[in-house]
Amino acid sequence: MDTANQLASVGTFQVLKLPLGFIRVLEWLFAIFAFATCGGYSGQLRVSVDCMEKASSDLNIGIDFGYPFRLHQVSFEAPMCEAMRTERVFLTGDYSSSAEFFVTIAVFSFLYSLVATVVYIFFLNKYRENSQRPLIDFVVTVVFSFMWLVSSSAWAKALADVKVATDPDEVQLLIPACKDPTNKCGSLHEPRWSGLNTSVVFGFLNFVLWAGNIWFVFKETSWHKGGSRLAGSAPNKQAGTFDQQPYGQGDFDQSGSYNTQGSFDQPSEYSQVGGPTSYSNQM
Repeated sequence: MDTANQLASVGTFQVLKLPLGFIRVLEWLFAIFAFATCGGYSGQLRVSVDCMEKASSDLNIGIDFGYPFRLHQVSFEAPMCEAMRTERVFLTGDYSSSAEFFVTIAVFSFLYSLVATVVYIFFLNKYRENSQRPLIDFVVTVVFSFMWLVSSSAWAKALADVKVATDPDEVQLLIPACKDPTNKCGSLHEPRWSGLNTSVVFGFLNFVLWAGNIWFVFKETSWHKGGSRLAGSAPNKQAGTFDQQPYGQGDFDQSGSYNTQGSFDQPSEYSQVGGPTSYSNQM
């Protein structure tokens, strides 16, 4: 308990109230939901084969499959409707690459979000003192945003193909006995897809979170701070240019006449008040 109190006193938990820390916590939670709903999935479908010879019929054939969805390795025993014989039938398709890629991104996203949250809480000052650390955080955030978009899109396409490959009506076409019109085949149970559909939703939600957090991480970098200083110094420079007088040789006095710093030796025809003067040589 003392250790927890010491950590709480040292840590800056106020950062969790800011978007920078709060979104990291959401990324951490949503990554857990993403790889748990996909990586922990297992489904089953059941079909029936009613042979013309009733003794050869199998009215409850269960087919189990799950992550990583290498369906071409999933097999089941189906009756041949001939002399009580059965044969092994395999499903079609291999969707492990998209599923494993999605789960891998989710796991690494979970780990990075956890480490980043710990750094924000306990080492925020050191994080901001070194300009390289916010830049690394910014680059990693951009990369994970792109990876979430790619992996979620790929997994959504693969899930649609998995649904087609495990559809009971499609599986019946793989059973040779079902091609005989004298035998009757039917579907008894379809797989439940709510868990996998949720994983796709969490995948795109993670993309939204990581893409939205790019701006808040960018604000911690030297790129943003340097641009802010340049933007703040521009109005000061413009104000300084207006203080300088555009003309240096002459200005107007209070009476409204124009005086120059360099005057000629010859007398002027007009006085400073503005009235005409007498000619020096009169006829």
